[in-house]
Amino acid sequence: MPARRSSLPLWAAVPLAAAGGFALDASFPSAGIWPLAFIAVGVSLVTLVARRAGAAFLVGLAFAAAFYFPHIDWAAGFLGDNELAWVPWVALAGVESLFMALGAILIALAYRWTDGWGGWARLIAVPALVAGLWTAREVVMGSWPYGGFAWGRIGMSLASSPLAQLSSWIGVTGLTFLVVLLSAMVIEIFRSAARAGAERRTRARIAGTVLPAAAVLALLALVPQFPTTPAGTLRVGAVQGNGPAAYMDDRAYLDVLRAQLAATRELAGEDVDVIVWPEGGVDADPRAESSVARILEDVAEDYDAPLLMNAASAEGESVYNMSMLWTAAGPEQTHSKRNPVPFGEYVPDRAFYAAIVPSLIHMIGREYTPGTDSPVMDLGGALAGLAICFDVIDDSFIREGIGDGAQVFMFQTNNADFRGSDENLQQLAFARMRAIETGRSVVNLSTVGTSQLIAPDGTTLAQVWVDEAGVIVADVELREGLTAGVVLGPWVTGVLTLGALLALLALGVVRWRARRGDISRRASSAHVDAAHP
Repeated sequence: MPARRSSLPLWAAVPLAAAGGFALDASFPSAGIWPLAFIAVGVSLVTLVARRAGAAFLVGLAFAAAFYFPHIDWAAGFLGDNELAWVPWVALAGVESLFMALGAILIALAYRWTDGWGGWARLIAVPALVAGLWTAREVVMGSWPYGGFAWGRIGMSLASSPLAQLSSWIGVTGLTFLVVLLSAMVIEIFRSAARAGAERRTRARIAGTVLPAAAVLALLALVPQFPTTPAGTLRVGAVQGNGPAAYMDDRAYLDVLRAQLAATRELAGEDVDVIVWPEGGVDADPRAESSVARILEDVAEDYDAPLLMNAASAEGESVYNMSMLWTAAGPEQTHSKRNPVPFGEYVPDRAFYAAIVPSLIHMIGREYTPGTDSPVMDLGGALAGLAICFDVIDDSFIREGIGDGAQVFMFQTNNADFRGSDENLQQLAFARMRAIETGRSVVNLSTVGTSQLIAPDGTTLAQVWVDEAGVIVADVELREGLTAGVVLGPWVTGVLTLGALLALLALGVVRWRARRGDISRRASSAHVDAAHP
């Protein structure tokens, strides 16, 4: 059966897809209009229905570029005022757009190869396949190449929505699947109604789509968060120094440390169990410089609490982005960043890229080595899971922290490279989703803001605004127990990714065999006709 032509001409589909991409960006902070995620996904799917590969790639590219270029425009700020500062932004957004466009071809194939399906298969199986392929694309883009870039995940756009608690049951990947599934089901109801033919019946079925869809969303919003068990409290003093911590900032030796020390003075008279400083809060290696080590020891002694701080620290020939628990006796525990940022904290295949853009690559002198140690520290009986900056977007890393016993999360980050952009608010949304998904409190602490204390249900309890120095002093609730989202997360990811790809492959094989059989029958018929004129 030949595939049905799309109801949208290509000249209309391309700008519509671009509008969908802009809408998806607006579903994330700072705009944060989360219902637009459903609309954006629906628009993207509508533009892919019945498309051939080339047209699907073009439409998918329009959607992806309109999303990624504004969504990560903050990447242009990493190299400061350099005349080539736009290159990292364009390169990253461009590569992600290409990958997303390639994945759009698979979704278009799914629509073409199931065009003859009807009934419940069309209303359920087709949306499930499409949602699985969208999710698989998201998983692949979030893990490859060089560790991937998982910044634009649909599930994360719902961090401030009443649906966020579903992540505690099915994980963030499952939440992406659910959003796409519901959007795809609404589209199939519309398509089935349009095929019905009778105008009155068509209008009735289309009108009847809105209320059921709204009812489903309302019911999902009522699903409670998966419960975890209270396990006491930890009194935390989190300090945002607002120092010159950007890679290209003009600063003197130890200026960032001085800013942290100045802000920490607000803790005078406070009785805290631990002091927390952000990523890059110390702009020297305290394990190599005794004068800096003494300063940190004095902080721990003066405030009678260990200091959880972060700095670049060397071990032999390797340099790590390292968090250290510093006491009056020196460093007691360490954890190194698991996923250094490619082209930011190290340059993969440096010789290759240096031959292409030598002036930019030579500016990136850092070569951090990935850490391998546990992301959990014992803070005097309370187990804190750590995630340094972009490690927060790594699902498996967060699950590792929970598996090692984390009762609370401390996310240390340095947003100074992206001052004045939406990056810090986007990262805060990820931190909020992690709190909900794991049922743990989160202390999300930045050098320059915005820093927040987030409750296990995602509620913001305290904050220090962007571009301000300040402290958060609070009794942070500890929790124990595993949510379904943590336990089932890897299975959901694996089943959806492999299941969708295998299902599409099976459809392709069936279609190929059917076409091959049709060709054989035609050849046989022609042979018979020739033998018996």
